[in-house]
Amino acid sequence: MLFKNRFRHFLLAAATVVAVPAMASQSTAPSDSATIKQIYDNALTSTKSYEDLRYLTKNIGARLSGSPQAAAAVEWGRQVMNKMGLDRVYVQEVMVPHWVRGDKEIGRVLSGQVGSTDVNIAALGSSIGTGESGLTAEVVEVHNFEELEKLGKKKVKGKIVFFNRPFDNTHVQTMAAYSGAVDQRGGGPVAAAKLGAVAVIVRSMANEIQDVPHTGNTRYQDGVEKIPAAAISTKGAELLSKQLKNDPNLKFYMRMTCENLPEVLSYNVIGELKGTEKPDEIIVVGGHLDSWDLGEGAHDDGTGVVQSMEVLRLFKDLGIKPKRTIRAVLYMNEENGLRGGRKYAEEAKAKGENHIAAIESDAGGFTPRGFGMEATPAQIQKALTWKPLLTPYGLHEIGAGHGGADIGPLKGQGTVALIGFKPDSQRYFDYHHTDIDTFETVNRREMQLGAASMASLVYLISQYGL
Repeated sequence: MLFKNRFRHFLLAAATVVAVPAMASQSTAPSDSATIKQIYDNALTSTKSYEDLRYLTKNIGARLSGSPQAAAAVEWGRQVMNKMGLDRVYVQEVMVPHWVRGDKEIGRVLSGQVGSTDVNIAALGSSIGTGESGLTAEVVEVHNFEELEKLGKKKVKGKIVFFNRPFDNTHVQTMAAYSGAVDQRGGGPVAAAKLGAVAVIVRSMANEIQDVPHTGNTRYQDGVEKIPAAAISTKGAELLSKQLKNDPNLKFYMRMTCENLPEVLSYNVIGELKGTEKPDEIIVVGGHLDSWDLGEGAHDDGTGVVQSMEVLRLFKDLGIKPKRTIRAVLYMNEENGLRGGRKYAEEAKAKGENHIAAIESDAGGFTPRGFGMEATPAQIQKALTWKPLLTPYGLHEIGAGHGGADIGPLKGQGTVALIGFKPDSQRYFDYHHTDIDTFETVNRREMQLGAASMASLVYLISQYGL
């Protein structure tokens, strides 16, 4: 999942309460209710999407852009959708970054009081390496950019800056906590480098105290020296912070051999069912095919990928003929560049395509809660008329909110509604961007419920528009 502005609307989504209009829905409730029941029955009794996820995670594995595994995932996605007998399956060329992690990272606290203590770190995506021999320097701890600026060059130059702002766990929605902490991961290296720091360590983006580092992308700025940047596990962050209080002159050793290689040609994978009445009105449902190179990319975003394809499978299997065109898009390079989402929007604009809605699943394969919408008030009101059909399936949270990173570039192209699928968020940041984001952490029924939820909303939009 991309850090940049990812959940800027999440608090609004959580706080928004919109009354369901008194006017009757355009839907014919008995018929629509029966169709939605069929969608859920089929999704919950089929193991197809779960077995697809098993193959993607276990046979292909981690799929960072530019890697052989990412290329294999493209071909896998194309073949899976080809076997569905869709109206069209095709790929869309996109140039992507190619960053490689190199050797397993080493992080070590060197204290004159307690000696040497190893801690778990992981290089942040796009980071440069430290060189083969590694890097050793004193550490200064800060919790925000204001504290860093107050320290100034005199206290920062030649040191490692340790950004240690934790999640605010008073937020019920963990996405809001992530949003309140992730700027230090994205902007930390540039801010520290401007003051002469030699490296950056960032507390992992996680709710819990665990000994697992969470990677994620960072960014550099032209004209500012690039310095190595790593995430440290929350357990390691607590240990480092405690030791710094007792020994402000301690040093930290880090070794990372990551590097940025030349860009690579890759692809978005797209499957399509043509609309029977308004084929020029397009509904997109999608997730991102790439993942970080740690773990298996199960929740981020293997579940979103297979749920999106499952929407098309459900329509085909149940013989539902959509009035509007439905596309499943498997985006490449969401994690460290968003090239796939941008390319899709660029080509849609060049072709003059009319997207009326885009739905993204990129928040894990957990129990469905609802949908967040970046849309006009009228579009949100219309979606709320379908609430009686969706709430029996646990979809209570429908209203203003964040759409998604990959569908974001479509904003401004007509009146497209950007819709983010919202599963329960409590466990997501246990696994997000880690080596424990594996197939075994995904519950089959929770994931299937998510696919059925998305398919039901797509069905209603295909029937009645927005």
